[in-house]
Amino acid sequence: MRIKDLPNVDRPREKLMRYKSASRLKTEELFAIILGTGRKGENVLTLAKRVCTALSHRVGEKGLFADLIKIRGMGNTKVMQILSVIELGERLHDKNRAKEILSPSDIWKDMLSTHMSKKEHFYVYYLDTRNSIIKKELISLGSLNASIVHPREVFEPAIRHLCAHIILSHNHPSGDSTPSEADILVTKKLQNAGKILDIEVLDHVVVCEKDFTSMKEKGLM
Repeated sequence: MRIKDLPNVDRPREKLMRYKSASRLKTEELFAIILGTGRKGENVLTLAKRVCTALSHRVGEKGLFADLIKIRGMGNTKVMQILSVIELGERLHDKNRAKEILSPSDIWKDMLSTHMSKKEHFYVYYLDTRNSIIKKELISLGSLNASIVHPREVFEPAIRHLCAHIILSHNHPSGDSTPSEADILVTKKLQNAGKILDIEVLDHVVVCEKDFTSMKEKGLM
């Protein structure tokens, strides 16, 4: 079905014009407006839904272009439009939410969304010289170990954003924030890489629902 065959109330552009607020639209409807057109035999809304599905399975931005270009109907121009909008949204969000990290409890509060998760989320906070957050990025999803967390993935954004320091953090779904041997090994590996690049790893904060553990405060790094 073509977009023009849909009732006016279901067309993304018309909905945005009616509500005068993008927050009232679904994610696939917003992507449909950005993409503009679909492909032969598939309207733009259906294409946008497939883009949303691809993005929902992503961890970070590594390889995102390659994943999107595989979608039928997504040429270079459409992929670049999507990547540009995502990056713009992240930059505006980071600018508006910039805040200083003054203590490990600040990390625990910021990691609130992971406290009840059944999977481990490993994040890196990229900080300026005043310890204000430049960017927060999800590096890995799943059990943390030294084989899946590569220094290149952690420090490439730090170099790109001219960071002075970084803070590591991940959640323990078990509810026990005590750092594991794997946590300690990963931290030491990244500390050593940071010393070479002159980017200090200030702390690794392990969080769970009720408490947190600062590896710096425990003398584990």
